[in-house]
Parts: sequence; C-alpha cells; structure tokens
Amino acid sequence: MNIQAESTRRAGLPVHETVYRRLRDMILFGEMAPGQAVTIQGLVDETGAGMTPVREALRRLTAEGALEAFGNRRIAVPVLRPDCIAELVTARVAVEPILARQAAARIDDEVIAQLAAIDDRLDLAISQGDIRLYLQENHRFHARLNQVAQAPILTAIVDSLWLRFGPSLRVVCGQIGTRSLPDRHKDLVQALQARDPEAAAQAIEEDVVQGMEMIMAGLTAP
Repeated sequence: MNIQAESTRRAGLPVHETVYRRLRDMILFGEMAPGQAVTIQGLVDETGAGMTPVREALRRLTAEGALEAFGNRRIAVPVLRPDCIAELVTARVAVEPILARQAAARIDDEVIAQLAAIDDRLDLAISQGDIRLYLQENHRFHARLNQVAQAPILTAIVDSLWLRFGPSLRVVCGQIGTRSLPDRHKDLVQALQARDPEAAAQAIEEDVVQGMEMIMAGLTAP
C-alpha cells in the first residue's frame, strides 16, 4: 500500500509515525515472513516513503523485538523457536487475563456489542477462508478488549508480544486453513455480558494457550 493512501486512513499523523504503523502492521499480519530479510530501499519502494522515516521505523521495530538486527547490518523478521513460543505463552498468560479481568469490571453494553460484531466478522473470515481478514479481526478483538482495561503499560507489553508471534501465526494459518482455527471469543463475550471478571480471565487464558499450542504444533510439524 502506498504511504499516501495509508496517510488518508491515518490522517493527522506525522510521516515517520505512519511509516512505523504501516511496517508494524506488515509484521503483525504476516506480510513479512519469518526469516525474511528487509532492506531500507525495499521498504522505501514498498511504502513510497523516504529513507529517513523508514530507518526510524526499523530502529523502533528492532528495539521492540519485531525485527532482528545482525552484525552484517542485515535486518530480518525473527524465526520463532520452540523455546521462544514457551516464553510467549508464559508472558501472555501472565498479562492478558489481568487485562480481561479489568475490562470485565469496566465494560459497558456498547463495547460488548462491538466485540460481538468483531467476532461475527471473524466467523465470516473463517467461513470464507480469508486469512488476512481473520488475522485483522482477531487482533482487533483482543486490542479492543485490552483498551477497555485502561492499563497502558500492560497493554504495551501485550502489543510487543503479538508482534513476535504474528508472522508465525500467518504461516500456520496458511498451513491449516482458517476452518481449523480455535478461539474462546464467544466464551469471553458471554463472561463480559455476565460481568464475570474471573470467567473472562479464564476464557482469555484458554484462548491464549490454545492459539499458541496451535502455532507450536504448526512450526514443529515434520
């Protein structure tokens, strides 16, 4: 997508921030594959932006762990190893249920309806085999829930974790197709409707573990 078109959608942001968010989305939704090398010139051509904002975006994304820098100035999307997946499970289970619990205590009917609508679009993506839409709506569901928790430090931690497994999730979705993808979103919506923080936390924990186990199985399959 050209950076000018992206700027229209993200009006008011400076160019360097627009470039950063565009590249971040490319990583998060698997447009950059694990192990894929990236170059400044290639991203300049991809985004239509200048070299300076692209360099800044790469610096930020490397600092966040979304990209990996090597000694020969090579930058690539990290390949997710089994031990890294185990760490990601531990970190996500430690943080995301807390956010779900806090969200359940603060949420209102309007936001619950928004989450249900997102989940409907997620179901549509699954039925149509639309991997890109699935990844977008799955992330939108979790991000909207976390926003309600009003815990910006914890949410920032979760955002960085998602960047680390996003490309691998895209790979696994491509292997197994969308119809086999599990989630506990409906359980979560029901818990939110009941204003039950513990049930919400449990639903998210099960969702996290199930999803990460799927990634582990997909990446370690012979």
